[in-house]
Amino acid sequence: MEPLQAVRTLLSVQNLSVRLPQGMDRSHAVEDISFDLASGEILCIIGESGSGKSVTANTLMGLLPSSIAVSQGQILFNGQNLLACDERTLRGLRGQAISIIFQDPLSALNPLMTLGEQIAETLAVHGVSDSQEQQRRVVQLLTEVGLPDPEQLRHQYPFRLSGGQRQRVMIAMALALDPQLLIADEPTTALDVTTQAQILEMIRTLQRRKGMGVMFITHDFGVVAEIADRVAVMEKGRLVEQGPAAQVLRDPQHPYTRKLLAAVPRMALQDRKNLGQAPVVLKVQDLCKTYITAGRFFAKGRTVKAVDGVSFELRKGRTLGIVGESGSGKSSLGRLLMKLMPSDSGSIHFDGQDICPLSQAAFRPVRRYIQMIFQDPFASLNPRHSIGRILTIGPQEHGVAYEKARLKALKLLKLVGLDDSAFERYPHEFSGGQRQRIGIARALMFDPLVLIADEAVSALDVSIQAQIIELLATVQQETRVAMIFITHDLRVASRICDEVAVIHQGKIVEHGAPYQVFNHPVHAYTQRLLAAVPRSDWACS
Repeated sequence: MEPLQAVRTLLSVQNLSVRLPQGMDRSHAVEDISFDLASGEILCIIGESGSGKSVTANTLMGLLPSSIAVSQGQILFNGQNLLACDERTLRGLRGQAISIIFQDPLSALNPLMTLGEQIAETLAVHGVSDSQEQQRRVVQLLTEVGLPDPEQLRHQYPFRLSGGQRQRVMIAMALALDPQLLIADEPTTALDVTTQAQILEMIRTLQRRKGMGVMFITHDFGVVAEIADRVAVMEKGRLVEQGPAAQVLRDPQHPYTRKLLAAVPRMALQDRKNLGQAPVVLKVQDLCKTYITAGRFFAKGRTVKAVDGVSFELRKGRTLGIVGESGSGKSSLGRLLMKLMPSDSGSIHFDGQDICPLSQAAFRPVRRYIQMIFQDPFASLNPRHSIGRILTIGPQEHGVAYEKARLKALKLLKLVGLDDSAFERYPHEFSGGQRQRIGIARALMFDPLVLIADEAVSALDVSIQAQIIELLATVQQETRVAMIFITHDLRVASRICDEVAVIHQGKIVEHGAPYQVFNHPVHAYTQRLLAAVPRSDWACS
Protein backbone atom coordinates (compact mmCIF):
# COMPACT_ATOMS: atom_id res chain seq x y z
CA MET A 1 0.00 0.00 0.00
CA GLU A 2 1.33 3.43 -0.84
CA PRO A 3 2.32 5.74 2.04
CA LEU A 4 -0.63 7.34 3.76
CA GLN A 5 0.63 10.86 3.19
CA ALA A 6 0.47 10.24 -0.58
CA VAL A 7 -3.18 9.14 -0.43
CA ARG A 8 -5.95 11.70 -0.80
CA THR A 9 -8.12 12.65 2.16
CA LEU A 10 -11.46 10.88 1.82
CA LEU A 11 -13.17 12.24 4.93
CA SER A 12 -12.44 15.34 6.99
CA VAL A 13 -14.39 16.07 10.17
CA GLN A 14 -13.79 19.63 11.34
CA ASN A 15 -14.81 21.07 14.74
CA LEU A 16 -17.93 18.90 14.92
CA SER A 17 -20.30 19.38 17.87
CA VAL A 18 -23.65 17.64 18.44
CA ARG A 19 -25.85 19.14 21.15
CA LEU A 20 -27.94 17.02 23.54
CA PRO A 21 -31.37 17.98 24.90
CA GLN A 22 -31.56 19.81 28.21
CA GLY A 23 -31.54 17.69 31.34
CA MET A 24 -28.91 15.19 30.14
CA ASP A 25 -25.70 14.46 32.05
CA ARG A 26 -23.72 16.71 29.67
CA SER A 27 -24.48 19.41 27.11
CA HIS A 28 -23.00 17.71 24.02
CA ALA A 29 -22.87 14.14 22.74
CA VAL A 30 -19.89 15.20 20.59
CA GLU A 31 -17.93 18.36 21.32
CA ASP A 32 -15.52 20.08 18.93
CA ILE A 33 -13.88 16.99 17.43
CA SER A 34 -11.68 16.99 14.33
CA PHE A 35 -10.02 14.13 12.44
CA ASP A 36 -9.20 13.04 8.90
CA LEU A 37 -9.51 9.67 7.18
CA ALA A 38 -7.47 8.89 4.07
CA SER A 39 -8.52 6.66 1.24
CA GLY A 40 -7.14 3.18 1.90
CA GLU A 41 -6.74 3.80 5.64
CA ILE A 42 -8.37 2.20 8.68
CA LEU A 43 -9.08 4.63 11.52
CA CYS A 44 -10.26 3.05 14.77
CA ILE A 45 -12.37 5.25 17.04
CA ILE A 46 -12.29 3.78 20.53
CA GLY A 47 -13.97 4.69 23.79
CA GLU A 48 -16.48 3.52 26.36
CA SER A 49 -20.24 3.47 25.96
CA GLY A 50 -21.50 7.06 25.91
CA SER A 51 -18.23 8.50 24.62
CA GLY A 52 -19.87 9.73 21.39
CA LYS A 53 -18.51 7.12 18.94
CA SER A 54 -21.86 5.98 17.51
CA VAL A 55 -23.25 9.54 17.48
CA THR A 56 -20.29 10.53 15.31
CA ALA A 57 -21.05 7.65 12.91
CA ASN A 58 -24.76 8.47 12.74
CA THR A 59 -23.96 12.14 12.10
CA LEU A 60 -21.82 11.15 9.10
CA MET A 61 -24.69 9.04 7.74
CA GLY A 62 -27.32 11.73 8.38
CA LEU A 63 -29.14 9.39 10.78
CA LEU A 64 -29.33 11.50 13.95
CA PRO A 65 -32.61 11.32 15.90
CA SER A 66 -34.69 14.50 15.94
CA SER A 67 -33.96 15.11 19.64
CA ILE A 68 -30.29 15.98 18.98
CA ALA A 69 -28.73 18.21 16.33
CA VAL A 70 -25.38 19.40 14.98
CA SER A 71 -24.52 22.77 16.52
CA GLN A 72 -21.29 23.44 14.64
CA GLY A 73 -18.68 22.00 12.29
CA GLN A 74 -18.25 20.44 8.86
CA ILE A 75 -18.06 16.87 7.52
CA LEU A 76 -16.28 16.87 4.16
CA PHE A 77 -16.57 13.68 2.07
CA ASN A 78 -14.59 13.97 -1.15
CA GLY A 79 -14.71 17.72 -0.54
CA GLN A 80 -18.53 17.80 -0.25
CA ASN A 81 -20.00 19.02 3.06
CA LEU A 82 -22.45 16.30 4.10
CA LEU A 83 -24.08 18.59 6.67
CA ALA A 84 -25.18 20.92 3.84
CA CYS A 85 -26.70 18.10 1.72
CA ASP A 86 -30.44 17.56 1.43
CA GLU A 87 -32.04 14.20 2.20
CA ARG A 88 -32.23 13.16 -1.47
CA THR A 89 -28.49 13.68 -1.93
CA LEU A 90 -27.69 11.79 1.26
CA ARG A 91 -29.94 8.92 0.19
CA GLY A 92 -27.94 8.61 -3.02
CA LEU A 93 -24.66 8.49 -1.08
CA ARG A 94 -25.79 5.99 1.56
CA GLY A 95 -24.99 2.43 0.62
CA GLN A 96 -23.28 3.35 -2.63
CA ALA A 97 -20.52 5.76 -1.53
CA ILE A 98 -20.80 5.54 2.26
CA SER A 99 -22.00 2.41 4.00
CA ILE A 100 -22.44 1.41 7.63
CA ILE A 101 -22.39 -1.86 9.55
CA PHE A 102 -24.71 -1.44 12.53
CA GLN A 103 -23.87 -2.87 15.95
CA ASP A 104 -27.16 -4.71 16.56
CA PRO A 105 -28.03 -6.79 13.46
CA LEU A 106 -31.30 -8.14 14.86
CA SER A 107 -32.82 -4.65 15.17
CA ALA A 108 -31.29 -3.51 11.85
CA LEU A 109 -32.60 -6.45 9.77
CA ASN A 110 -36.26 -6.61 8.71
CA PRO A 111 -37.84 -9.63 10.45
CA LEU A 112 -40.48 -9.97 7.70
CA MET A 113 -38.05 -10.27 4.79
CA THR A 114 -35.65 -13.07 3.92
CA LEU A 115 -31.97 -12.30 4.00
CA GLY A 116 -31.71 -12.56 0.23
CA GLU A 117 -34.61 -10.14 -0.26
CA GLN A 118 -32.99 -7.57 2.03
CA ILE A 119 -29.62 -7.65 0.26
CA ALA A 120 -31.32 -7.66 -3.16
CA GLU A 121 -33.37 -4.61 -2.12
CA THR A 122 -30.15 -2.69 -1.46
CA LEU A 123 -28.89 -3.61 -4.93
CA ALA A 124 -32.21 -2.73 -6.59
CA VAL A 125 -32.44 0.71 -4.96
CA HIS A 126 -29.03 1.58 -6.40
CA GLY A 127 -29.63 0.43 -9.96
CA VAL A 128 -29.13 -3.36 -10.14
CA SER A 129 -32.53 -4.18 -11.66
CA ASP A 130 -31.94 -7.64 -13.15
CA SER A 131 -33.25 -10.21 -10.64
CA GLN A 132 -30.84 -12.95 -11.72
CA GLU A 133 -27.88 -10.59 -11.29
CA GLN A 134 -29.25 -9.60 -7.87
CA GLN A 135 -29.42 -13.23 -6.72
CA ARG A 136 -25.96 -13.98 -8.11
CA ARG A 137 -24.57 -11.04 -6.15
CA VAL A 138 -26.48 -12.09 -3.00
CA VAL A 139 -24.93 -15.57 -3.08
CA GLN A 140 -21.50 -14.10 -3.84
CA LEU A 141 -21.71 -11.66 -0.90
CA LEU A 142 -22.91 -14.31 1.55
CA THR A 143 -20.03 -16.52 0.41
CA GLU A 144 -17.50 -13.69 0.84
CA VAL A 145 -18.46 -13.19 4.48
CA GLY A 146 -18.02 -16.91 5.20
CA LEU A 147 -21.64 -18.00 5.70
CA PRO A 148 -22.36 -21.70 5.11
CA ASP A 149 -24.67 -22.86 2.30
CA PRO A 150 -25.52 -19.37 0.96
CA GLU A 151 -27.99 -20.77 -1.59
CA GLN A 152 -30.12 -22.11 1.26
CA LEU A 153 -29.36 -19.29 3.68
CA ARG A 154 -30.64 -16.50 1.42
CA HIS A 155 -34.15 -17.91 1.85
CA GLN A 156 -34.00 -17.78 5.67
CA TYR A 157 -35.35 -15.09 8.00
CA PRO A 158 -33.11 -13.25 10.51
CA PHE A 159 -34.50 -15.00 13.60
CA ARG A 160 -33.25 -18.36 12.30
CA LEU A 161 -29.61 -17.24 12.43
CA SER A 162 -27.24 -16.91 15.36
CA GLY A 163 -26.03 -13.46 16.42
CA GLY A 164 -22.69 -13.90 14.67
CA GLN A 165 -24.34 -15.08 11.45
CA ARG A 166 -26.70 -12.08 11.45
CA GLN A 167 -23.71 -9.78 11.83
CA ARG A 168 -22.10 -11.37 8.77
CA VAL A 169 -25.28 -10.68 6.80
CA MET A 170 -25.11 -7.02 7.89
CA ILE A 171 -21.51 -6.85 6.66
CA ALA A 172 -22.55 -8.40 3.33
CA MET A 173 -25.26 -5.73 2.92
CA ALA A 174 -22.80 -2.94 3.73
CA LEU A 175 -20.30 -4.19 1.16
CA ALA A 176 -22.90 -4.89 -1.55
CA LEU A 177 -22.12 -1.76 -3.59
CA ASP A 178 -18.37 -1.45 -2.98
CA PRO A 179 -18.52 1.82 -0.96
CA GLN A 180 -15.61 4.25 -0.81
CA LEU A 181 -16.12 4.74 2.93
CA LEU A 182 -17.17 1.95 5.27
CA ILE A 183 -18.30 2.84 8.79
CA ALA A 184 -18.18 -0.22 11.04
CA ASP A 185 -19.99 0.41 14.34
CA GLU A 186 -18.81 -2.34 16.74
CA PRO A 187 -19.19 -5.01 14.02
CA THR A 188 -17.29 -7.73 15.91
CA THR A 189 -18.66 -7.18 19.43
CA ALA A 190 -21.00 -10.20 19.37
CA LEU A 191 -18.65 -12.49 17.43
CA ASP A 192 -16.52 -15.38 18.63
CA VAL A 193 -12.74 -15.18 18.30
CA THR A 194 -12.45 -17.17 15.07
CA THR A 195 -15.31 -15.34 13.37
CA GLN A 196 -13.91 -12.00 14.59
CA ALA A 197 -10.51 -12.86 13.14
CA GLN A 198 -12.13 -13.82 9.82
CA ILE A 199 -14.23 -10.64 9.67
CA LEU A 200 -11.27 -8.42 10.52
CA GLU A 201 -9.15 -10.12 7.87
CA MET A 202 -11.98 -9.80 5.35
CA ILE A 203 -12.44 -6.06 6.03
CA ARG A 204 -8.69 -5.49 5.87
CA THR A 205 -8.39 -7.44 2.59
CA LEU A 206 -11.30 -5.59 0.96
CA GLN A 207 -9.99 -2.25 2.20
CA ARG A 208 -6.58 -2.88 0.65
CA ARG A 209 -7.94 -4.27 -2.61
CA LYS A 210 -10.49 -1.52 -3.19
CA GLY A 211 -8.59 1.40 -1.60
CA MET A 212 -11.59 1.84 0.70
CA GLY A 213 -11.45 4.07 3.78
CA VAL A 214 -12.71 2.42 6.97
CA MET A 215 -13.88 4.13 10.15
CA PHE A 216 -13.93 1.28 12.66
CA ILE A 217 -15.72 1.97 15.94
CA THR A 218 -14.83 -0.36 18.80
CA HIS A 219 -14.21 -0.65 22.52
CA ASP A 220 -11.75 -3.53 22.09
CA PHE A 221 -8.06 -2.66 21.99
CA GLY A 222 -7.38 -6.19 20.74
CA VAL A 223 -9.26 -5.27 17.56
CA VAL A 224 -7.32 -2.00 17.36
CA ALA A 225 -4.02 -3.87 17.54
CA GLU A 226 -5.13 -6.22 14.75
CA ILE A 227 -6.56 -3.79 12.20
CA ALA A 228 -5.89 -0.08 12.82
CA ASP A 229 -3.57 2.23 10.92
CA ARG A 230 -4.48 5.13 13.21
CA VAL A 231 -6.44 5.48 16.46
CA ALA A 232 -8.68 8.23 17.84
CA VAL A 233 -9.70 7.93 21.51
CA MET A 234 -12.99 9.53 22.66
CA GLU A 235 -14.11 10.28 26.20
CA LYS A 236 -17.47 11.90 27.04
CA GLY A 237 -17.81 13.43 23.58
CA ARG A 238 -14.27 14.77 23.31
CA LEU A 239 -11.33 13.50 21.27
CA VAL A 240 -8.60 13.11 23.90
CA GLU A 241 -5.87 11.38 21.87
CA GLN A 242 -5.14 10.35 18.29
CA GLY A 243 -2.15 9.08 16.37
CA PRO A 244 -0.64 6.04 14.65
CA ALA A 245 -1.91 2.78 16.18
CA ALA A 246 1.53 1.49 17.17
CA GLN A 247 2.34 4.75 18.96
CA VAL A 248 -0.94 4.95 20.90
CA LEU A 249 -0.80 1.29 21.92
CA ARG A 250 2.85 1.38 22.93
CA ASP A 251 3.02 4.82 24.56
CA PRO A 252 -0.45 6.24 25.38
CA GLN A 253 -0.30 9.86 26.50
CA HIS A 254 -3.75 10.50 27.99
CA PRO A 255 -4.75 8.95 31.38
CA TYR A 256 -8.07 7.77 29.87
CA THR A 257 -6.26 5.84 27.13
CA ARG A 258 -4.02 4.25 29.74
CA LYS A 259 -7.09 3.28 31.79
CA LEU A 260 -8.74 1.59 28.80
CA LEU A 261 -5.57 -0.33 27.96
CA ALA A 262 -5.22 -1.48 31.59
CA ALA A 263 -8.78 -2.89 31.53
CA VAL A 264 -8.21 -5.13 28.48
CA PRO A 265 -8.69 -8.77 29.62
CA ARG A 266 -5.74 -11.11 29.20
CA MET A 267 -5.59 -14.89 29.18
CA ALA A 268 -5.19 -15.85 32.86
CA LEU A 269 -3.65 -19.33 32.83
CA GLN A 270 -2.59 -19.88 36.41
CA ASP A 271 -3.35 -23.34 37.79
CA ARG A 272 -6.24 -23.26 40.28
CA LYS A 273 -5.43 -25.94 42.80
CA ASN A 274 -7.15 -27.30 45.91
CA LEU A 275 -10.69 -26.47 44.81
CA GLY A 276 -11.87 -29.52 46.73
CA GLN A 277 -15.17 -31.27 46.22
CA ALA A 278 -18.54 -29.53 46.39
CA PRO A 279 -22.03 -31.03 46.06
CA VAL A 280 -23.44 -31.40 42.54
CA VAL A 281 -26.41 -29.04 42.00
CA LEU A 282 -27.04 -29.77 38.31
CA LYS A 283 -26.32 -32.96 36.35
CA VAL A 284 -26.87 -33.09 32.60
CA GLN A 285 -26.75 -36.42 30.75
CA ASP A 286 -26.91 -37.04 26.97
CA LEU A 287 -28.97 -33.91 26.30
CA CYS A 288 -30.06 -33.51 22.67
CA LYS A 289 -31.94 -30.93 20.64
CA THR A 290 -32.51 -31.06 16.88
CA TYR A 291 -33.86 -28.29 14.68
CA ILE A 292 -35.50 -29.06 11.34
CA THR A 293 -35.45 -26.08 9.00
CA ALA A 294 -38.27 -25.66 6.53
CA GLY A 295 -37.50 -26.47 2.91
CA ARG A 296 -38.61 -24.40 -0.07
CA PHE A 297 -41.31 -25.71 -2.35
CA PHE A 298 -40.65 -29.47 -2.64
CA ALA A 299 -37.12 -29.41 -1.19
CA LYS A 300 -36.52 -31.20 2.09
CA GLY A 301 -35.66 -29.17 5.14
CA ARG A 302 -32.27 -29.49 6.83
CA THR A 303 -31.73 -31.26 10.14
CA VAL A 304 -29.39 -29.45 12.52
CA LYS A 305 -28.28 -30.98 15.82
CA ALA A 306 -27.95 -27.89 17.98
CA VAL A 307 -27.19 -29.91 21.13
CA ASP A 308 -25.84 -33.40 20.58
CA GLY A 309 -25.34 -35.72 23.55
CA VAL A 310 -24.11 -33.09 26.03
CA SER A 311 -23.21 -34.27 29.54
CA PHE A 312 -21.64 -32.42 32.50
CA GLU A 313 -21.94 -31.77 36.23
CA LEU A 314 -22.15 -28.36 37.90
CA ARG A 315 -21.06 -28.05 41.52
CA LYS A 316 -22.12 -25.57 44.18
CA GLY A 317 -20.16 -22.32 44.16
CA ARG A 318 -18.31 -23.21 40.94
CA THR A 319 -18.39 -21.67 37.48
CA LEU A 320 -18.52 -23.83 34.37
CA GLY A 321 -17.66 -21.99 31.16
CA ILE A 322 -19.36 -23.08 27.94
CA VAL A 323 -17.22 -21.72 25.10
CA GLY A 324 -17.48 -22.03 21.34
CA GLU A 325 -18.16 -20.18 18.12
CA SER A 326 -21.44 -18.60 17.11
CA GLY A 327 -23.86 -21.36 16.13
CA SER A 328 -22.03 -24.03 18.16
CA GLY A 329 -25.05 -24.68 20.40
CA LYS A 330 -24.12 -22.61 23.48
CA SER A 331 -27.30 -20.54 23.72
CA SER A 332 -29.50 -23.51 22.75
CA LEU A 333 -27.99 -25.40 25.69
CA GLY A 334 -28.78 -22.47 27.98
CA ARG A 335 -32.40 -22.36 26.82
CA LEU A 336 -32.76 -26.11 27.38
CA LEU A 337 -31.47 -25.76 30.94
CA MET A 338 -34.06 -23.03 31.56
CA LYS A 339 -36.77 -25.15 29.87
CA LEU A 340 -37.45 -22.27 27.47
CA MET A 341 -37.73 -25.01 24.84
CA PRO A 342 -38.18 -28.80 25.10
CA SER A 343 -35.30 -31.26 24.68
CA ASP A 344 -35.53 -34.25 22.33
CA SER A 345 -33.85 -36.65 24.74
CA GLY A 346 -31.54 -36.79 27.73
CA SER A 347 -31.96 -35.62 31.31
CA ILE A 348 -31.34 -32.57 33.48
CA HIS A 349 -31.24 -33.51 37.14
CA PHE A 350 -31.77 -30.63 39.57
CA ASP A 351 -32.29 -31.22 43.28
CA GLY A 352 -32.57 -34.96 42.64
CA GLN A 353 -35.32 -34.54 40.03
CA ASP A 354 -35.23 -34.82 36.24
CA ILE A 355 -36.80 -31.57 35.07
CA CYS A 356 -36.94 -32.51 31.36
CA PRO A 357 -40.32 -34.32 31.50
CA LEU A 358 -41.94 -31.65 33.70
CA SER A 359 -44.72 -29.52 32.23
CA GLN A 360 -44.32 -25.75 32.38
CA ALA A 361 -46.79 -25.63 35.24
CA ALA A 362 -44.88 -28.28 37.19
CA PHE A 363 -41.55 -26.57 36.44
CA ARG A 364 -42.75 -23.13 37.54
CA PRO A 365 -41.86 -23.57 41.25
CA VAL A 366 -38.42 -24.90 40.23
CA ARG A 367 -37.61 -22.05 37.82
CA ARG A 368 -37.02 -19.62 40.66
CA TYR A 369 -33.90 -21.63 41.58
CA ILE A 370 -32.48 -21.59 38.02
CA GLN A 371 -32.16 -18.00 36.77
CA MET A 372 -30.64 -16.47 33.63
CA ILE A 373 -28.70 -13.29 32.88
CA PHE A 374 -29.49 -12.53 29.26
CA GLN A 375 -27.04 -11.28 26.64
CA ASP A 376 -28.98 -8.13 25.75
CA PRO A 377 -30.17 -6.40 28.93
CA PHE A 378 -32.10 -3.72 27.03
CA ALA A 379 -34.19 -6.28 25.12
CA SER A 380 -34.81 -8.37 28.24
CA LEU A 381 -36.00 -5.47 30.44
CA ASN A 382 -39.58 -4.24 29.92
CA PRO A 383 -39.25 -0.58 28.82
CA ARG A 384 -42.70 0.27 30.26
CA HIS A 385 -41.85 -0.93 33.75
CA SER A 386 -39.76 0.83 36.37
CA ILE A 387 -36.72 -1.02 37.68
CA GLY A 388 -38.57 -1.53 40.96
CA ARG A 389 -41.44 -3.28 39.20
CA ILE A 390 -39.05 -5.35 37.05
CA LEU A 391 -37.29 -6.61 40.19
CA THR A 392 -40.34 -7.20 42.39
CA ILE A 393 -42.95 -8.57 39.97
CA GLY A 394 -41.42 -12.06 39.85
CA PRO A 395 -41.26 -12.63 43.61
CA GLN A 396 -44.77 -11.26 43.99
CA GLU A 397 -46.02 -13.80 41.43
CA HIS A 398 -44.50 -16.46 43.69
CA GLY A 399 -46.31 -15.18 46.79
CA VAL A 400 -43.70 -12.83 48.28
CA ALA A 401 -45.16 -9.68 49.85
CA TYR A 402 -44.37 -6.44 48.03
CA GLU A 403 -42.59 -4.79 50.97
CA LYS A 404 -40.33 -7.79 51.46
CA ALA A 405 -39.57 -7.89 47.72
CA ARG A 406 -38.88 -4.12 47.70
CA LEU A 407 -36.37 -4.37 50.53
CA LYS A 408 -34.65 -7.28 48.79
CA ALA A 409 -34.52 -5.31 45.52
CA LEU A 410 -32.94 -2.28 47.23
CA LYS A 411 -30.36 -4.54 48.87
CA LEU A 412 -29.46 -6.14 45.53
CA LEU A 413 -29.26 -2.78 43.74
CA LYS A 414 -26.68 -1.76 46.31
CA LEU A 415 -24.84 -5.07 45.81
CA VAL A 416 -24.56 -4.46 42.05
CA GLY A 417 -23.35 -0.88 42.53
CA LEU A 418 -26.56 1.15 42.00
CA ASP A 419 -28.22 3.48 44.51
CA ASP A 420 -31.83 3.52 45.74
CA SER A 421 -32.88 6.09 43.11
CA ALA A 422 -32.58 3.38 40.44
CA PHE A 423 -35.69 1.70 41.89
CA GLU A 424 -38.00 4.40 40.44
CA ARG A 425 -36.24 4.86 37.09
CA TYR A 426 -36.77 3.11 33.74
CA PRO A 427 -34.37 0.97 31.63
CA HIS A 428 -33.75 3.66 28.99
CA GLU A 429 -32.31 5.94 31.68
CA PHE A 430 -29.32 3.64 32.23
CA SER A 431 -26.17 2.81 30.29
CA GLY A 432 -25.55 -0.68 28.88
CA GLY A 433 -23.32 -1.64 31.80
CA GLN A 434 -25.87 -0.41 34.34
CA ARG A 435 -28.66 -2.33 32.59
CA GLN A 436 -26.57 -5.49 32.79
CA ARG A 437 -26.16 -4.88 36.53
CA ILE A 438 -29.95 -4.64 36.80
CA GLY A 439 -30.24 -7.93 34.90
CA ILE A 440 -27.91 -9.54 37.47
CA ALA A 441 -29.97 -8.10 40.34
CA ARG A 442 -33.18 -9.47 38.80
CA ALA A 443 -31.65 -12.94 38.45
CA LEU A 444 -30.63 -12.87 42.14
CA MET A 445 -34.07 -11.86 43.46
CA PHE A 446 -34.98 -15.52 44.02
CA ASP A 447 -31.69 -16.57 45.67
CA PRO A 448 -31.08 -19.06 42.84
CA LEU A 449 -28.94 -22.16 43.19
CA VAL A 450 -27.94 -22.01 39.52
CA LEU A 451 -27.19 -18.86 37.51
CA ILE A 452 -26.91 -19.06 33.71
CA ALA A 453 -25.04 -16.09 32.21
CA ASP A 454 -25.56 -16.09 28.43
CA GLU A 455 -22.87 -13.82 26.91
CA ALA A 456 -23.47 -11.49 29.84
CA VAL A 457 -20.43 -9.27 29.17
CA SER A 458 -19.86 -9.65 25.41
CA ALA A 459 -21.38 -6.30 24.41
CA LEU A 460 -19.85 -4.23 27.23
CA ASP A 461 -16.86 -1.88 27.22
CA VAL A 462 -13.65 -3.39 28.57
CA SER A 463 -13.76 -1.31 31.76
CA ILE A 464 -17.45 -2.14 32.40
CA GLN A 465 -16.75 -5.77 31.47
CA ALA A 466 -14.04 -5.94 34.13
CA GLN A 467 -16.47 -4.49 36.69
CA ILE A 468 -19.21 -7.01 35.84
CA ILE A 469 -16.77 -9.95 35.99
CA GLU A 470 -15.59 -8.75 39.40
CA LEU A 471 -19.22 -8.29 40.48
CA LEU A 472 -20.17 -11.84 39.44
CA ALA A 473 -17.16 -13.20 41.34
CA THR A 474 -18.22 -11.23 44.45
CA VAL A 475 -21.84 -12.40 44.17
CA GLN A 476 -20.71 -16.01 43.81
CA GLN A 477 -18.39 -15.72 46.80
CA GLU A 478 -21.19 -14.30 48.97
CA THR A 479 -24.06 -16.54 47.82
CA ARG A 480 -22.21 -19.75 46.74
CA VAL A 481 -24.41 -19.82 43.64
CA ALA A 482 -23.30 -22.23 40.90
CA MET A 483 -22.87 -20.52 37.53
CA ILE A 484 -22.85 -21.57 33.90
CA PHE A 485 -20.97 -18.87 32.01
CA ILE A 486 -21.71 -19.00 28.27
CA THR A 487 -19.20 -16.99 26.26
CA HIS A 488 -17.23 -16.79 23.04
CA ASP A 489 -14.43 -14.82 24.71
CA LEU A 490 -11.68 -17.20 25.84
CA ARG A 491 -9.94 -14.42 27.74
CA VAL A 492 -12.97 -13.85 29.95
CA ALA A 493 -13.54 -17.60 30.39
CA SER A 494 -9.95 -18.05 31.54
CA ARG A 495 -10.43 -15.44 34.26
CA ILE A 496 -13.80 -16.37 35.74
CA CYS A 497 -14.31 -20.11 35.17
CA ASP A 498 -13.28 -23.04 37.37
CA GLU A 499 -13.96 -25.48 34.51
CA VAL A 500 -14.34 -25.01 30.76
CA ALA A 501 -16.34 -27.09 28.29
CA VAL A 502 -15.60 -26.42 24.62
CA ILE A 503 -18.66 -27.00 22.43
CA HIS A 504 -18.54 -27.57 18.67
CA GLN A 505 -21.49 -28.45 16.44
CA GLY A 506 -23.56 -29.27 19.51
CA LYS A 507 -20.99 -31.61 21.09
CA ILE A 508 -18.63 -31.01 24.01
CA VAL A 509 -15.25 -31.79 22.45
CA GLU A 510 -13.01 -30.85 25.37
CA HIS A 511 -13.63 -30.35 29.10
CA GLY A 512 -11.34 -29.51 31.98
CA ALA A 513 -9.70 -26.77 34.03
CA PRO A 514 -8.93 -23.57 32.06
CA TYR A 515 -5.24 -24.03 32.80
CA GLN A 516 -5.26 -27.47 31.20
CA VAL A 517 -7.62 -26.76 28.29
CA PHE A 518 -6.03 -23.48 27.22
CA ASN A 519 -2.40 -24.39 27.90
CA HIS A 520 -2.55 -27.93 26.49
CA PRO A 521 -5.54 -28.17 24.11
CA VAL A 522 -6.09 -31.67 22.74
CA HIS A 523 -8.91 -31.20 20.23
CA ALA A 524 -8.18 -29.51 16.90
CA TYR A 525 -11.22 -27.22 17.34
CA THR A 526 -9.92 -25.91 20.68
CA GLN A 527 -6.52 -25.35 19.10
CA ARG A 528 -8.19 -23.35 16.31
CA LEU A 529 -10.08 -21.17 18.82
CA LEU A 530 -6.89 -20.44 20.75
CA ALA A 531 -4.96 -19.67 17.56
CA ALA A 532 -7.47 -16.89 16.82
CA VAL A 533 -6.78 -15.09 20.15
CA PRO A 534 -4.35 -12.20 19.45
CA ARG A 535 -0.91 -13.00 20.86
CA SER A 536 -0.92 -9.65 22.69
CA ASP A 537 -3.75 -11.03 24.86
CA TRP A 538 -1.72 -13.97 26.16
CA ALA A 539 0.06 -12.10 28.93
CA CYS A 540 -0.66 -14.06 32.09
CA SER A 541 -1.79 -12.25 35.21
